[in-house]
Formats: sequence, structure tokens, C-alpha cells
Amino acid sequence: MTPTPTATLVARDWAEIQERMLVPLYEAVYDRLEVGPGDRLLGLDCGSGLALLLAAGRGAAATGVEADPARRALARERLLEVVPAPPAGARPYDVLLAFSPSAAALGAALPAVRRGGAVVLADWGPAERCTVPAVLGGGPAPQDLDAAVSDAGLCPDGSGRVFCPFGYADVDSAVRGLLSTGLYESSSDAAQVEKELTEALHPYERPDGTVWLPNIFRYVIARVP
Repeated sequence: MTPTPTATLVARDWAEIQERMLVPLYEAVYDRLEVGPGDRLLGLDCGSGLALLLAAGRGAAATGVEADPARRALARERLLEVVPAPPAGARPYDVLLAFSPSAAALGAALPAVRRGGAVVLADWGPAERCTVPAVLGGGPAPQDLDAAVSDAGLCPDGSGRVFCPFGYADVDSAVRGLLSTGLYESSSDAAQVEKELTEALHPYERPDGTVWLPNIFRYVIARVP
């Protein structure tokens, strides 16, 4: 499938503006798990692959799963191995990154993880500590990550919180970055969404024109029994 021009632009906004906002989360998880040479990592819904690049930079062998053709194409431009669905028959992975997955997506990917392998789930933290969902009205309520671990039959193995501020050069960049997350796709009136988002961002605009949106993300680590 060839991505549409619009889809390609949105994917580039994600890759060039938004994706880097989650680097503190990725790094905290990799530090906690001591990801390094010899580890095999599978990233579910990996976007344009920044999390994979960071893992590869630590010496891990990283593979991504991304259904969106435009984001998958950008990841492959980074010389990353990214596939549209979890690989079958491959040697089991040591780590599965499954940030905000559906139960079905998580269930489909778990067979690729070895027994004792780590599964990492993550989502927004407390509403009062997250500017984007609490103030800007983006996306559903955070998942109950502990319940997701239990429902998947996994063994809890710790959790943590990470400060992930979303910082942008200006309001236009903030709007483009936030729209690229897919949090606002439920509305059929794209122009109205952009207008409302621009207005909502003004209180977070600094005197120099930059935009600063503090957020906390929570992650949990579980093990495959």
C-alpha cells in the first residue's frame, strides 16, 4: 500500500516533531532493563522507529511492528527492520515494547517473546500531572496498566514514572506535533480541531514563542511466565 500525501505529511510531523518527546520514557525503560548487546527487542506500534534506534545504539537487535505504511516507510529510511505484523517463527525476543496497546495487539505479539522475557506497557500518568489529556482533551483516559498485565497472564515485575515534557518551537509546531499523535482523529472537522487546539495551547506559550506542556508517563514491566 502506498501512503497518501496527507498520511506522509502527518507521519513526517510525528518523526520530525513529536516522536522525540518520548525519549525520556524510552531511555528510562532501557536503563531499568539494562538493554544492551545480545538483547533482541520487538517494538509494537513503533511509529517511525526512534525507540528502535535508541535500542540499537545500545547494541540491541531491534525489530519494529507498525501497521501505518507512511510511518513504516520512514522507519525503513532509517535502515530499520519494521514489519506490518508481529513476526512468526522467529527466535523469541527478550523485550517487547507495547506502549498503550489494545488487548488484541498485545495478545498477538506475546508469542514472539521468550519465557521470562520482559513486556513493557506505558501510558499517561495521573491526569493532574498530564497537560495533554487533561487540558487539551486529547485521547481516552489512561489504561489500567496493572489490569492489562493481569488480563494478559503476565507476571508483574516493577513500574515507574517518567517526566516527558512536550516542548515545541512555536504554536504551529505544537499543533502539527499533537495532530500527528492521532489523539484528535475522532472529529470529522479537521479545521475546527486545529483551531480549537491552537486556542487551547496559548496559555502554554512562553514569552519567546515556545510552547511547554509538562506530562508524566507511567510504565509497568511484566514477565512472560
